[in-house]
Amino acid sequence: MAVYNPKSRKAEEFINDAEILETIRYAEENKNNIPLIDSILEKARPKKTPDGMHCAGLTHREASVLLACDIPEKVKEMYELAEEIKLAFYGNRIVMFAPLYLSNYCVNGCVYCPYHLKNKHIARKKLTQEEVRQEVIALQDMGHKRLAIEAGEDPVNNPIEYILECIKTIYSIKHKNGAIRRVNVNIAATTVENYRKLRDAGIGTYILFQETYHKKSYLELHPTGPKHDYDYHTEAMDRAMDGGIDDVGLGVLFGLELYKYEFAGLLMHAEHLEAVHGVGPHTISVPRVKRADDIDPEMFDNGLSDELFEKIIACIRIAVPYTGMIISTRESQAVREKALSLGISQISGASRTSVGGYTEEERPHDSEQFDVSDQRTLDEVVNWLMKLGYIPSFCTACYREGRTGDRFMSLCKNGQILNCCHPNALMTLTEYLTDYASEETKKIGFDLIEDELKKIPKEKVRKIAEENVKDIKESNRRDFRF
Repeated sequence: MAVYNPKSRKAEEFINDAEILETIRYAEENKNNIPLIDSILEKARPKKTPDGMHCAGLTHREASVLLACDIPEKVKEMYELAEEIKLAFYGNRIVMFAPLYLSNYCVNGCVYCPYHLKNKHIARKKLTQEEVRQEVIALQDMGHKRLAIEAGEDPVNNPIEYILECIKTIYSIKHKNGAIRRVNVNIAATTVENYRKLRDAGIGTYILFQETYHKKSYLELHPTGPKHDYDYHTEAMDRAMDGGIDDVGLGVLFGLELYKYEFAGLLMHAEHLEAVHGVGPHTISVPRVKRADDIDPEMFDNGLSDELFEKIIACIRIAVPYTGMIISTRESQAVREKALSLGISQISGASRTSVGGYTEEERPHDSEQFDVSDQRTLDEVVNWLMKLGYIPSFCTACYREGRTGDRFMSLCKNGQILNCCHPNALMTLTEYLTDYASEETKKIGFDLIEDELKKIPKEKVRKIAEENVKDIKESNRRDFRF
């Protein structure tokens, strides 16, 4: 029997079934242990030190106790703590991005995904480089600066060379004032050599969802294709880091397996990356199973209520305070609004999950990966965020300034990242408002920016940010970034 070892590079040891089951048992036994719960919450609370703000985070066992706890006043305390942690390290900024689907050709048999090989209903499509260009221009015309590219796994139709060519095309397109400044990549597990090629192509974060950490369920949900190999898939982030990619993004597809198991496994994976590579995941995504062509989420009996989903988000935020958290347009406006107060730091806007969807006037459904619940325009999402008191950020400066991996984490852990991210967010929001926003959104945004500039603590940084905001509004463009 495999022994739990977070420093091991073997999937069955750092995602250890016996340890997860024992964690769930321990959490259930202690879910009403108020002294223990209070001590866990106190450990997780942000604390000011001479070096700045620090946060201990939680082990997978400690976080699982919080997740199991259903004492109303303690759950309320968790939610308040999650928001406190988010504001302490990420402020009121919300990073904006959009997915770009390159190809839905796929050789895998994943039973929860409409791209599975046996689905004959879905229209198969792969973008040419000219079509990639037109999609990117459409996204630039909305105001997007950061993309997450997506493609099915198909060594013939979607080889690594195709992905690299698409990345090169995306970065080459300068349209009006638009430019995609960072491309994150969500493609299938691959080799160290291929990860090195992605790093050399200038990607931001490499994203790969585990789907489920429960090995037996994983094998049943992925009956055919290269993704059937649980170990190869689960160990992908180690190979990515070996290839020089120091920003990686984890995620599970909630609803495929029992949520307590997935929650513990996800945090164990984060602990493993920290133990082996010295830095945990840059982001954690929280997708839920959604309806799609040939896929009915009612097939899966582990679906989550909105209330339980929100609790999971809060507990992840408390457990990994320095990790960005992403929620997509899979979720409704109402769910996303609640999630923002519980620790989410990145959201997508105006997303289309079909190949070639952005150049179509009407939202195409024939090649969608899943139904989009929040179908508002980017302007509507930006307007909504600002009315809620958030700063929509289109910033990618950390990638371009080399603040990735352990360098980003060290700045985040001492609170200094706020001195970079806050002014950069305000400047990139000014760009968006000047170039793309409706008149109502401009008015709300410029008033917000004026108030937020005053809150920048360092006088020198504040003055530079004020000058740059003024220059952007007057169309005197400088690519200045902190």
